[in-house]
Amino acid sequence: MNRMLVSTAITPIVWGTTYAVTSELLPDNRPLLAAALRALPAGLVLLAVTRLLPRGSWWWKAAVLGTLNIGVFFAMLFYAAYRLPGGVAAVLGATGPLLTVGLSAALLRIRPTMIAVGAGLLGVLGVSFVVLRPDAQLDLLGILAGLFGTASMATGTVLTKRWGRPDGVGALPFTAWQLTAGGLLLAPVALVAEGLPAALTGTHLAGYGYLATVGTALAYWLWFRGIAALPATSVAFLALLSPITAAVLGWLALSQTLRPVQVLGLVVALAGTLLGQLPGHPRIGLAAQATPSRTTPTAPRSPVAS
Repeated sequence: MNRMLVSTAITPIVWGTTYAVTSELLPDNRPLLAAALRALPAGLVLLAVTRLLPRGSWWWKAAVLGTLNIGVFFAMLFYAAYRLPGGVAAVLGATGPLLTVGLSAALLRIRPTMIAVGAGLLGVLGVSFVVLRPDAQLDLLGILAGLFGTASMATGTVLTKRWGRPDGVGALPFTAWQLTAGGLLLAPVALVAEGLPAALTGTHLAGYGYLATVGTALAYWLWFRGIAALPATSVAFLALLSPITAAVLGWLALSQTLRPVQVLGLVVALAGTLLGQLPGHPRIGLAAQATPSRTTPTAPRSPVAS
């Protein structure tokens, strides 16, 4: 089995723990603050460790990727989660692989395959079985935010694949640039919109610490490293492991029940994830051209989200 694929799959599994950590450890009604504290401290620490800043055009490219993959994605994700039942938000996130299929066709010139489209539909269907309930209430702004956040992450994933990384720059500083850019975007919005809690307990600090280190710094380092080495769509389908993990963790740790239809949904979503790893067509057109001289070559890919 591909070791890079396995290590990259750790990221959505870790992301699947976010709901439990947020509901059990963090203060109420501070979604944007949680997003900012996930991104900015982790980015600044990684910058201090790597001591490497962008150069030339990578200043604006890192800002764009940080905005798409971190800033906008985190803000829309938490906004949608605040206005929608968790199940509805998870289904919107499960559309990420399908969006990545379309964006890969537009930006990477990779023709969508029936396997990729079928796997994406299986993923959405499976996640729907797992998380949707008959009494789920819909909110238009929440739905739009969820779709916009998923589209932002899908666009960031595909652009990360298209642009590659600067020569000599590893995944760790590349992750630091994006987390810092996204965190700098989120922090002032969170302070203005929500402000700081009246008090932070040890439990709150433990929750924020876990999200910033394991849930963000480690997880995004593995994610961006995987994007560089694997097909963009293959990485996108791994994101389906996040709601699967959340459902299983809720059953194991939070005494939530799993009905037969949910078990069926877990199997279907997992099938969509595995089907999404099957090789697709060789790349054609623009994607087949040589990468720019300032970026490292990227592997062929087959076709964001968190």
